[in-house]
Amino acid sequence: MTTVYLCEKPSQGQDIARVLGATRKGNGCRSTSSEDVVVTWCFGHLLEMAPPEAYDPALKSWALDTLPIIPEQWRLVVKPSAQRQFTIIKKWLGRASRLVIATDADREGEVIAREVMALCGYRGPTQRLWLSALNDAGIRKALSQLRDGTETYPLYLAGLARARADWLVGMNLTRAYTILGRNVGYPGVLPVGRVQSPTLRLVVDRDRAIEAFRPSPYWTITSTLEAQGIAAPAFRAHWQPPKANCDSQGRCINETVARTVAQQCSSVGAQAKVTDCKKESKGAAPPLPFDLNSLQQEAGKRFGLAGDQVEKAAQALYETYKLISYPRTECRYLPTSMHSEAPEVLRALLAREPELALIQPSLDINRRTKAWNDTVVEKASHHGIIPTVESVDLDRLSATERQVYGLIRRQYLVQFLPDHQYDETELTLSIQGHTFVAKGKATVEPGWTRLFPSSKPAQRAGNDPHGEEEQQDGSGDNGTVPDLPEGTSCAVQSVGCNRKMTTPPARYTDGTLIAAMKNIAKVVTDPQLRAILRDTAGLGTGATRANIIATLKKRGFIEKKRGHLVSTEQGRQLIDALPSAITNPDTTAAWEQALEDIATGTGTLDDFMRRQLDWLNTVVTYAKGQTLSALAATVKGSALPCQCGGSAAEAAKSWRCAACGNTVWKTTFGKKLTVNQAAGLLAGKTVPLKGLTSKKTGKKYDAKAILTDGKVQLSFD
Repeated sequence: MTTVYLCEKPSQGQDIARVLGATRKGNGCRSTSSEDVVVTWCFGHLLEMAPPEAYDPALKSWALDTLPIIPEQWRLVVKPSAQRQFTIIKKWLGRASRLVIATDADREGEVIAREVMALCGYRGPTQRLWLSALNDAGIRKALSQLRDGTETYPLYLAGLARARADWLVGMNLTRAYTILGRNVGYPGVLPVGRVQSPTLRLVVDRDRAIEAFRPSPYWTITSTLEAQGIAAPAFRAHWQPPKANCDSQGRCINETVARTVAQQCSSVGAQAKVTDCKKESKGAAPPLPFDLNSLQQEAGKRFGLAGDQVEKAAQALYETYKLISYPRTECRYLPTSMHSEAPEVLRALLAREPELALIQPSLDINRRTKAWNDTVVEKASHHGIIPTVESVDLDRLSATERQVYGLIRRQYLVQFLPDHQYDETELTLSIQGHTFVAKGKATVEPGWTRLFPSSKPAQRAGNDPHGEEEQQDGSGDNGTVPDLPEGTSCAVQSVGCNRKMTTPPARYTDGTLIAAMKNIAKVVTDPQLRAILRDTAGLGTGATRANIIATLKKRGFIEKKRGHLVSTEQGRQLIDALPSAITNPDTTAAWEQALEDIATGTGTLDDFMRRQLDWLNTVVTYAKGQTLSALAATVKGSALPCQCGGSAAEAAKSWRCAACGNTVWKTTFGKKLTVNQAAGLLAGKTVPLKGLTSKKTGKKYDAKAILTDGKVQLSFD
């Protein structure tokens, strides 16, 4: 009797094997001496969807009349680099009396395991190890709570539906629009993605809205006032213009009216009288623990990190250092059962970081914030990201890993600190018959905000759900406003009338684009679709959004400028070439919701695929009738064939393939390449380079160059 544990990657497998006592090393596995327990592993996806030519060799050539390509029986093939490990897994699955799926506890992890099981023909008993943390305590807890394999099977169906939909869209529509582009002289590949294309459209639409924006003036009036007969500091109040003189945002657009009011209010002897005073004591609860996307948004805003950088750091904190719980979660809440673990976690944090001793007296171990919510967690695959009790020297962490860990640690600690308590005061005043308002806040108890020294309480509780950056018109107050009784007179110290200009929407950053993708249901344009979409519907998933953005960067469709994401001319022309049926975020959001329905058992794979095929046939038929006459080449000179099957377009300093990102710089290692050399590299050939100069010694040397992982590298073999 052999129980086989199938893991997602070697490091994960070795951690689980250690806890199980399976310490005997084997080829691609660990086992007990009796081989009653065997732990083996994948390297992520060992399999991939078969290309079109695997179904019909004639499909290797791209032609419109072969579209749409729709497999009758879907095939998976083993990646060439994974053949050896697949053979090892197949051997152990053939001997297994029981299989425990121990891949990452998410949709993709389920697919990685079950696609291997399917190709190996395994039909035996199956259980699921659902890991929330990779430290020993977390593994033991999960081993004691193994799930029946049928519980997570719907996740596999959802992953299968996503993979097939992505294949159908990518293979068919990339071919269709690339062929149409070549018909009008466009040299490169026009890649189309089910999620990538609408995400690119978000950036293109935002950039064009900014470029089309025409600023218009508006006027504000600010008065500095001081109470008479009452010891109180001076404060500022802001004019509330009549609606008849305002735009839709309540800003005065009538200069004559504004300057007349300012003149009247600054006349000799003018006074302000308090007509209403509202004072309210309020409390702000701490922000929730992070999910992956909110962590990416916060790290982007605070440290300028790209989404994929944050995900990589979080994965290392989870997998390598065991310092945090599972990071690719889409839930920000925690199960109440974990509250009992808080004393141990807090002790570990305080022992690891002595500087936290300053807040120790304020920590209340019995405090339960709104973060502890079983109802929400039960609907999710994983809880929010929190620290573990693992003891690790933080000096081992990279700078990015320390930054990300610090955010996660902070967000957990604030659950045990008091609420932020403050008094909010609002005065309404009349100056020469014109209404002014002064608003202010005074901190009574900083509470959890002491861990957020550089931001405002209103901003600390979370990120803007619409993915927008805060924009101020200068009319708000940050200071204290005195509590003045109604009827109090105030001297008018100064009155300022300021001309301001409206500002365009903010460009996207990694964080705000991720937020926009996540909350796409809030900005859909179709009212009928908006009515049925849940608030959680979005583009992609928490685990894929950063990679989608990174892919758009790699393919040259967007670029980062001064911390913001900007669409390139190539990206804009791609969006212009594609019909709205492909680029409309509304449709993709509905698909994502349908995938979630499959994952929860309320939708079926067959129904989803039937609708996908209907949509695909419609779009391909439409594409065949298009002529992309408006599509202009975005590059100079000629394109060179790339080993991926695409074309590398020539730019001023390089050749770059839009399909895979392969780039050959015209000057490489200080040597100017010939076109033939560049063509050889892009074709996957090893190209001799003579007369290179060493930067260290200044001496000449010869080497061979090859294109690896998208970049030219030297070889001295």
